[in-house]
Amino acid sequence: LQGMVGEAILTACHVLNRVPTKNKEITPFEEWEKKRLKLSYLRTWGCLAKVNVPIPKKRKLGPKTVDCVFLGYAFHSIGYIFLVVKFEVPDMHVGTIMESNDATFFEDIFPMKDMATSSNQEMPSSSNQEPENNEVPTRSKRQRTTKSFGDDFLVYLIDDTPSSISKAYASEDADYWKEAVRSEMDSILANETWEITDRPYGCKPIGCKWVFKKKLRPDGTIEKYKARLVSKGYTQKEGEDFFDTYSPMAQLTTIRVLVSLAASHGLLVHQMDVKTAFLNGELDEEIYMEQPGGFVIDGQEGKVCKLLKSLYGLKQAPKQWHEKFERTLTAAGFVVNEADKCVYYRHGGGEGVILCLYVDDILIFETNLNVIKEVKDFLSRCFEMKDLGVADVIMNIKLLRDDDGGITLLQSHYVEKILSRFGYSDCKPSPTPYDASVLLRKNRRISRDQLKYSQIIGSLMYLASATRPDISFAVSKLSRFVSKPGDVHWRALERVLHYLKCTANYGIHYTGHPKVLEGYSDSNWISDADDIKATSGYVFTHGGGAVSWKSCKQTILTRSTMEAELTALDTATVEADWLRRLLNDLPVVEKPVPGILMNCDNQTVITKVNSSKDNMKSSRHVQRRLKSVRKMRNSGVIALD
Repeated sequence: LQGMVGEAILTACHVLNRVPTKNKEITPFEEWEKKRLKLSYLRTWGCLAKVNVPIPKKRKLGPKTVDCVFLGYAFHSIGYIFLVVKFEVPDMHVGTIMESNDATFFEDIFPMKDMATSSNQEMPSSSNQEPENNEVPTRSKRQRTTKSFGDDFLVYLIDDTPSSISKAYASEDADYWKEAVRSEMDSILANETWEITDRPYGCKPIGCKWVFKKKLRPDGTIEKYKARLVSKGYTQKEGEDFFDTYSPMAQLTTIRVLVSLAASHGLLVHQMDVKTAFLNGELDEEIYMEQPGGFVIDGQEGKVCKLLKSLYGLKQAPKQWHEKFERTLTAAGFVVNEADKCVYYRHGGGEGVILCLYVDDILIFETNLNVIKEVKDFLSRCFEMKDLGVADVIMNIKLLRDDDGGITLLQSHYVEKILSRFGYSDCKPSPTPYDASVLLRKNRRISRDQLKYSQIIGSLMYLASATRPDISFAVSKLSRFVSKPGDVHWRALERVLHYLKCTANYGIHYTGHPKVLEGYSDSNWISDADDIKATSGYVFTHGGGAVSWKSCKQTILTRSTMEAELTALDTATVEADWLRRLLNDLPVVEKPVPGILMNCDNQTVITKVNSSKDNMKSSRHVQRRLKSVRKMRNSGVIALD
């Protein structure tokens, strides 16, 4: 079990905390949690386990279990952690880490020990050799780097965020956590979120718990200690405790478009934060909850909280909050943008004011500072708000404004965090994020460090979708091998990290010109013998910087370069239509919004779209996409070049 030392240490700590010590008859766990615990779930570390295949991956004629090694106990669920050592199931490869509570254990069989023993034994060269006298081969004399216990183990050691209110009050930061808890309870009580009542007959109230978090600044210092009372919404029953849960959320593309408009029209950008936003939503259902820990009323221990307003953790909480915010703004004369339901605008006062809601963060765009102040006063009267002034950090994205009115979106701090977390802070730089001469194919050998590979890909995905379109293709390509990466995939992934090392300060700069949207679409056709589906890509610019982009594998098989290019153009025109509708519903944009100039490098596609002939034999099978693009052109949404 090479490389699993961290898991072994965590499992040992888990067991030692649940066995009595020499000086005390009770276990450390019982002394801390004040409750007894059954130990029948404990298992022998490293033993064989037959884990039932998850339902989504089961096949009628396939195996029902997969052979694994027991590694430890899950932190955030009631289950075990396993390492796959033998697989016959798709997408479950050797070296994959999985969690499950549905397994059969064989605590007298140790697969990895048997494998190590068999691999270390030398085969006898003649019949008169005595194996019992052979010396065990020694390990290699080569120098080894310092042993790492793994990222999860290190995080386990340094993460001192309390998991309960009792642990918070007993920690070194108890004063800060108490202040955070008091602030949360003051907001709940002032908002009249619930009323104490007798428990109705036959009612099973949902539980609640305290969640603690340290809010960090971009430089890593602690900005605020936050405590949140969260209901256990996972116990709610659909059709009884909740019905609809959908709530829109502002897209990153929308925020980039608004920032580009701010650079083009000289708009000021201010930011506000709604304190305990989800507490403002009004409930339509009758829901009862247990009294929160640490605040049970003396003499009324048997009573429950009847929720009058939504609470964090409820299934319908985001929906109720958004509906309350929308009703408040529309009553004040604001209009909802039809393309993005989280954008609101109102004419009058300068060029008109625009609001963008992202969960509980509000961005305000206006040219007149007095109008911004009026909007802030209005919001503060309706909700408990925190004025953050001029926006400088939006969704972990730095917003920098220069003297010429240009705006830059930057995530250098996030890049440095990624490099530091995965040990690439001192790596050599690379001039490009991807080497097109390297052919990436499916790994047919043993997976190499699949968990870390997926963690890096996940971290890069947010970066690629937020401010770094230059790594979008590389990340999209490498994410296709996340289930079973090999050495060649790791080298390609490390190249992306090496590229980020020398381009950490790259971002998107909006100069304000030109003030029109322009789009580019492209595709490559069968660049990989293993995967005959093409890759589409598009990018839209406004105000001198990219506002929308995408790189993804096409979902259909195309027969030629023309079909691949047409498919990519069809995907891009859908995004162009949405962007045009977004701009057309904003007060600062000149009306009517001109057609978006689409740049396509395939002359055959341009000719077919501009042609009125529909019965060409060469394009009969792509008529739907062809007509869709042609309709966008004829309606003025795009202009094809």
